[in-house]
Amino acid sequence: MNRRTLILSTGAVLVAGFGGAAWWAQRSTGNGGGATVDPAILEKLERPYSPTFGPAEAPVTIVEFLDPACEACRAFHPIVKDILAQYPEDVRLVLRYTPFHGYPSEVAIKILEAARMQDVFEPVLEALFVNQNVWAAHGAPSVEKIGAIAGAAGLDVEAAVSQMKAPDVVAVFNQDKADVEAVGIRQTPTFFVNGQPLDPFGEAELRALVAAEVDRTGS
Repeated sequence: MNRRTLILSTGAVLVAGFGGAAWWAQRSTGNGGGATVDPAILEKLERPYSPTFGPAEAPVTIVEFLDPACEACRAFHPIVKDILAQYPEDVRLVLRYTPFHGYPSEVAIKILEAARMQDVFEPVLEALFVNQNVWAAHGAPSVEKIGAIAGAAGLDVEAAVSQMKAPDVVAVFNQDKADVEAVGIRQTPTFFVNGQPLDPFGEAELRALVAAEVDRTGS
């Protein structure tokens, strides 16, 4: 499975095993002191349609490649929310879909896009993470339960059945899959902060990189 191994203890989240991709071989020191990536890759980190949280004009952007069925993504979700709450004017989050867990992930992603059409994206995302063990249990996933969980969070499931098949939703899903391949994402979650890949990976490292970028941009 393309997920990180988690060890959860007393509020800390330690994630082991973050493999580097081939495009990451060329590294240089930028203003934030971290690794930088090729400009061609930077262009693929964000898309105009991508779900975002935080002010559009925020000087610091976190791009997160996530899979709704990924345990590590669920574990990092409250951490990312806490960072956004800590810097409400300075940080924005961009989400990119990464369907590494096969069909259940694909269904969940398309449900999320339908939820976005219905303006209930955030509560549905929260519900899918909170109930991840119900619909994405390893070895026995149940896509049938995704709709019920999303419906309880406010989604009009009947309308969503049609919305999930809409050309715009299919296009978003396919473009994100293509960008995941082009950028070289191999595990989830994968974070970039103002274009800098998070390396090494971890909660403390993510918080430190965001704080450094907030300081650097003069916020």
